[in-house]
Amino acid sequence: MTRPAGAAEGAAGTDGVAAALLDGQGRIVWWSRAATELLGWTGEEVAGKPARHYIADAAPPDRRQGPPGGGRTLRLRHRSGHVVDAEMRLVRPDSAPGVLVLAMASGGSGGGLDQDRNLGRAMLTQEGVAFAQFGMDLRPVRTNEPFEELRPESAEDEWLSDLVNVQDGTSARDLLSQVAETGAMVVGAEYRPVSDDAPVTLALTCFRVEDPLGMPVALAVVASEVTARRRSRRRLTEAYRRAIDIGGSLDMAQVAQDLVEVLVPALGDMATVDFPDDVLQGRDPPLGEASTRTTAVRRTAAKSAHGPWPPQLLQPGELLPRVAESRETAPRTVGGVVVSDGELSRDILGRDPELMTRLVPEGLRQSLGCPLYRRGRLFGYANVYRTQESTPYDEADTKLMRDLCARTALAIDNAFRFNREHRTAVVLQRSLLPPAATDSAAAETAGAYVPAGGSVSVGGDWFDAVPMSSLRIGLVVGDVVGHGLPASASMARLRTAVQTLADLDLPPDELLTRLDDLVLRMKGEAEDPDGVGASCLFAVYDPVTRVCEMASAGHPPPAVVFPDGSVEFAPLVPGPPLGVGDNPFEVCSLSLPPGSVLALYTDGLVGEHHDPEQGMELLRENLRELCGSDRSLERIGADLIARRPSAQSTPDDVTLLLARTRAVPEGNMASWEYPADPAAVQRARADADAQLAEWGLEDLRFSTELLVSELVTNAVRYAGSGPLTLRLIRNRGLVCEVSDPSNTQPRLRRARSTDEGGRGLFLVAQLSERWGCRYRTRGKTIWTEQAIDDAAGA
Repeated sequence: MTRPAGAAEGAAGTDGVAAALLDGQGRIVWWSRAATELLGWTGEEVAGKPARHYIADAAPPDRRQGPPGGGRTLRLRHRSGHVVDAEMRLVRPDSAPGVLVLAMASGGSGGGLDQDRNLGRAMLTQEGVAFAQFGMDLRPVRTNEPFEELRPESAEDEWLSDLVNVQDGTSARDLLSQVAETGAMVVGAEYRPVSDDAPVTLALTCFRVEDPLGMPVALAVVASEVTARRRSRRRLTEAYRRAIDIGGSLDMAQVAQDLVEVLVPALGDMATVDFPDDVLQGRDPPLGEASTRTTAVRRTAAKSAHGPWPPQLLQPGELLPRVAESRETAPRTVGGVVVSDGELSRDILGRDPELMTRLVPEGLRQSLGCPLYRRGRLFGYANVYRTQESTPYDEADTKLMRDLCARTALAIDNAFRFNREHRTAVVLQRSLLPPAATDSAAAETAGAYVPAGGSVSVGGDWFDAVPMSSLRIGLVVGDVVGHGLPASASMARLRTAVQTLADLDLPPDELLTRLDDLVLRMKGEAEDPDGVGASCLFAVYDPVTRVCEMASAGHPPPAVVFPDGSVEFAPLVPGPPLGVGDNPFEVCSLSLPPGSVLALYTDGLVGEHHDPEQGMELLRENLRELCGSDRSLERIGADLIARRPSAQSTPDDVTLLLARTRAVPEGNMASWEYPADPAAVQRARADADAQLAEWGLEDLRFSTELLVSELVTNAVRYAGSGPLTLRLIRNRGLVCEVSDPSNTQPRLRRARSTDEGGRGLFLVAQLSERWGCRYRTRGKTIWTEQAIDDAAGA
């Protein structure tokens, strides 16, 4: 013995295990602290003494047999004289004499190693718990009866290690090896046989068994069959995954169809969804249960896993018959999930065989119903039926039904709100647009507007045909950034501004400049300036000169269909969109023969998400084919919209304005030039009088003489040395124009009784239907319009 036994007291055993080292003659050479605590003897007291002196006698016959591995039960003498029962194990070194004795108090009949053995025995004999023990070599040692019942037919003894993991495909042998090597416990890992045609799924819990010294001695496996649970979990997982598609459409009928597509087969083999007519027609349903009492309910969607929906049952689109209210039907209106085995429906409807046939599927065994509630309003009701399977609905099924209906109600509410706003915006948009068709001396026009479809709200596209002075017409088409009510409101402001600016007879480039200033002010007022902007094209056509002047602010050029059938796009250089600021706009002038067709449009017509050049080329081909002289503009516009790219999806608003030009005949216009001399007034009256006589408009001679006298007098007074021009134009009315080089602004005012002048423009306003002043590059033109009767006009 190289050191005293007492010096090693600090090297205690592990976890209450007493240890003593004996030499070849059985004398004690080392004594642990745990041994002192077990028997009371210290290391100095036992050092060098034979170990047999501390053995009282052998254990009783029923406890003499120890556990596997060389252990046995002995009775040891305590220093105080009483006897200590202990479980003993001897460990012999390979190369040195002596033996290591390990002991642990058995604690009576139920403690220590006896208790561990009792627990192991209970695990092996417990009914309903499948238990198996494997050696550290991964071979099976023992199994209980429930475990053997899980063995597939014709399986070998080591069938468990041949199972594969349902997640990653690894074998159960890998699981055993991992636990044996690391000691880390694995709980609830799911495995199934590789080659079984109808594989069962087992949940395996595996842990390592160690002896009192911490040495691994075995592997324990607890198995349970979870085939049904896994099938149910897989079904629910698939249902929740498919539920993501519910609400992908803003069409309420499609939302209902999405719901039944998930309910069948997730919860049954037949399903229906019913909506109140209020919801289908876009009206806000009443609060609470009143909705089912005050409005009709219509079957909106239905699905059967066995083929087409049975003809004897209520079909989608048909109204649900009224069912008398009762205690059984109350859950339908208060939000509860109704679970029935089929008898509830028969009790409610059994008194009416016709209702039974129309509402209850044949062979009904189980049903599940849930209302579609959102914000305290009932948007509909969903039912799912089991006609082939009699398994009752469980808590997981009712939770899935409730979750699906809650998601559907949210989707319906969103669709309802969108449809309501979309409808409001469309009504506002259409109320702000001009009449679809106009007829004037300059052109006949036809406009068309198609709001965006799908999930895109109505936008801010608009068109207009504005009558201007001297028989001219202003044509405008624009597209406001964004969608919804804000875009419609912005469109209204811009359309009003265009009409006001056009009434001032501003040229196209100056009008767009003023409009650009307005959009800049709108951006300054907006919470999101980046969301404010627009494109616009403004054109002015003069039927006297047959010239069309146009300018563009970020808008595509119009197409021109000439009388010979050729189609060209105006050589227009678009300026920046409205709202950029500090950029000039370029004016393009085109001479248009009578009968030419101008096509102004927004990008929705040529396909916003397609190649613009390809879309414009398609528009050119369609115009060449459709624009015959014998076809109405309304028919041409409808055909163009029907042939546009993305005609089915309608990703953006479509706006189209067609104008077929006219011209004033040469004989219906007369023009004279006079010097700035007071004598020119008399000459101008005489020339106008003679021209009216030639045209047969003697009824207008008196009023026209007064108008010409007043306008020429004012022109002579303010024209300076430059010449002045008088022009008369006959069409549906008589236009009188006087032009001079002065930029003086004429103003209408009320003259006092003592004033000698100031009444000229008042007379002009009284004698004409419309009058005004427009400015040219140099000078101005004052114009008046008088109505002529049909006979004189002819």
